[in-house]
Amino acid sequence: MGAVEYLRRYFPGFLTLVAGAAVAYATASVSPLLNPLVVAVAVGVVVGNTIGVPQWAAPGVDLRRLFLETGIVLLGASIAVSELLAAGPRLALLVCATVAFGVMLVELLGRVVFRLSGHLPSLLAAGSSICGVSAVAAIGRVIGAKDSYLALAAATVLLFDALTLVAFPIAGSALGLSSIEFGIWAGLSMFSTGPVAAAGFAHSPEAGQWATITKLARNSLLGVVAIGYSAIYARKYADTTVSANDPSVARLWSDFPKFLVGFILVAVIANVGVLSPASIDSLGTVTDWLFILAFVGLGTSIQARTMRAAGATPILLVLVYLLCVSAISLVAVRLLF
Repeated sequence: MGAVEYLRRYFPGFLTLVAGAAVAYATASVSPLLNPLVVAVAVGVVVGNTIGVPQWAAPGVDLRRLFLETGIVLLGASIAVSELLAAGPRLALLVCATVAFGVMLVELLGRVVFRLSGHLPSLLAAGSSICGVSAVAAIGRVIGAKDSYLALAAATVLLFDALTLVAFPIAGSALGLSSIEFGIWAGLSMFSTGPVAAAGFAHSPEAGQWATITKLARNSLLGVVAIGYSAIYARKYADTTVSANDPSVARLWSDFPKFLVGFILVAVIANVGVLSPASIDSLGTVTDWLFILAFVGLGTSIQARTMRAAGATPILLVLVYLLCVSAISLVAVRLLF
């Protein structure tokens, strides 16, 4: 495909995503309570359920997958291994235990109690247990989830980002938590990095620092969980084109999302000091915009009938998870710190 033909095929849809992203960013900038990703999904939903995606724009809008995977790769630059190590073994152990418990809890509740099937419990488990919408995006690409479920899980997680941003500082004050206690508790319990940092600094500067360190420690486990999910789903939904006589490693590699290799490489490069803090900040900005573009596209795949069919079940599932984990982590923080 020549350059002119490529532009003719993809550029109109790309401009559609850019326009949606610009609207989302401008709308979110009106109030600090609005998250650009929430608005981006909403913009996509409105377009997808009213005028729909025109045929001439469809190929470009489908670039959302490329933007999503590229954003995940660049997300590796935000993984601060040194901060995890510096936080000490008690915090590291608590973070690992919280993530492992959270993933298993949501999977168990989702599949056994709430009777959800397919990929949705895994997406909700990743988003609530690790790092919010970034984990939803990463795990979604790993397990091959439908875009509609990616967007549904992301919307559910973002809803709780907004609620916990308000609720946690109020709860921390009511419980009389110290700065260290509140920071670690918020970092263990809340979902996305931005709201965690905001809630922490709303309590105190020291709480903000501990909340951010704890949350980044959780974020650092994204690659481990993603590889685990990749192995599980590759075995469960093995590609029928791969011979049954092939060694299991070959089968896993055939279904392994190769962009995770990029994620790991970027994390290594960022942590060995090759990238300056300014470069990492710039990559973070690029990542944010890639996710906004991708979530506008994901929003177009959410149909009202799908949301009605899902009902309140995903919200109730994540609410039960949040209540359980926040209560247990609060007790652990009180005992250990």
